[in-house]
Amino acid sequence: MPHPIMFDEADPLLGRLRALALAFPDAAEKISHGRPTFFTTKVFAYYGGSLKVDGVYRPHDHSVLVLVDPDERTALLAEERCYVPAYLGVAGWVGVDLTGDTDWDEIEELLDASYRRTAGPRRVARLDSRDAGG
Repeated sequence: MPHPIMFDEADPLLGRLRALALAFPDAAEKISHGRPTFFTTKVFAYYGGSLKVDGVYRPHDHSVLVLVDPDERTALLAEERCYVPAYLGVAGWVGVDLTGDTDWDEIEELLDASYRRTAGPRRVARLDSRDAGG
């Protein structure tokens, strides 16, 4: 039995995140476990997640999950808007709430960091070449 869809296609936060994520070289989108995921060979971002509180999974629908380096993850988790997502948190992923006053430049930087950790050297070189104007 497939997972139920856990997002609204008309969600403006998803639209904004989608535009940023799909701008990376070879980035694509698929639905995994009922949520939009952005990937090349490996996933570099998820839209939405959940947080386990007192043994209960609570949805965190308007957030992005990214995989950043451990030092950056520690700094992010010191902020109230960030959380350790259920299931993926043990692998180093961090959730960032997108509600409220979201700094979309920072979200783009976090997507960039996650992409660089998962996309492989050729794609990262293409990204660097593009960013350098080449």
